[in-house]
Amino acid sequence: MAAQNNAPLPDGLEIAGYRIVKKIASGGFSIVYLASDEDGTPVAIKEYLPSSLVLRQLGELTPAISPENLPIYRIGLKCFFEEGRALARISHPNVVSVLNFFRANDTVYMVMAYESGCSLQEHILRRRDKPERPIVTERFIRKMFSQVLNGLREVHTNKLLHLDLKPANIYLRLDGTPILLDFGAARQTLRTDLPKLYPMYTPGFAAPELYEKNASLGPWTDIYSIGAAMFACMAGAPPQPSDQRKVSDKMERHYRKLDESYSPEIIDVVRWCLKMDPLERPPSVFALQKALMLKVEEKKEPTALDKLKLFWDKLLDMINKPKQQELDSKTISENTL
Repeated sequence: MAAQNNAPLPDGLEIAGYRIVKKIASGGFSIVYLASDEDGTPVAIKEYLPSSLVLRQLGELTPAISPENLPIYRIGLKCFFEEGRALARISHPNVVSVLNFFRANDTVYMVMAYESGCSLQEHILRRRDKPERPIVTERFIRKMFSQVLNGLREVHTNKLLHLDLKPANIYLRLDGTPILLDFGAARQTLRTDLPKLYPMYTPGFAAPELYEKNASLGPWTDIYSIGAAMFACMAGAPPQPSDQRKVSDKMERHYRKLDESYSPEIIDVVRWCLKMDPLERPPSVFALQKALMLKVEEKKEPTALDKLKLFWDKLLDMINKPKQQELDSKTISENTL
């Protein structure tokens, strides 16, 4: 079955003690809703609904699943449920809080704390079209990703992998602190076991081993994606997809374009994360954090006053150059007499 658009649950629907307010996001694997609990507290509810396996028409609650897709669908359902249960055990300020999960309408729902803010991707896109450079400051990248890595360490400690790290899945609260969202572990389990749902990675952010059948995945896979997300903050676009890099790696010239706005140290950190060989990447999230926390003088964008002074310096050079040349030629003449 080809992927199709599934109809979301209707606004105002009551389900397991929650009221659906509206759909806020959807993808090939799930739909996310803004909802409220019995006390009126806003929550986000994620519904397992892989569009390549099921179809739900407008006005229906239960998706239609063909007999041939049912075994695959059930494995994904189990993975999604297990992922929700594992995330519910994690209590960390930089990891999404899973409050509840329940079964209904022949699928599974994950209830998460709702946070006001925007995704890192939205933050980058808003700033990308402005004339100011850099798109985001080095200080912002170092501080924000250090917090992201705090959350990722907690995830890895709980023997989980994210496997879909990208700016769209890093959410910035109103105070700027980040939260890791939308874990891809369940999708990855499906990809590994059942090629029918392959691919389910995001080009540019996916490590090369995600393209390989039976490749070993681990913390190093998430570290590659962190490097790709940092690169996207700096360049305003994802790095070259890793499957293309295997054929013709053009990343070095992209790194050189960052030289004007960022320190060599942070560019080297990104380069380290984006190594094609997992063994050449940072050996752990902690090692990456240490590299990010090194104090480096940040390259600053010249102020209007700096630019004016530079203009006058160049103008004075142009005015003084003929005089200096005249003096130099006079000195030469005197010395030769």
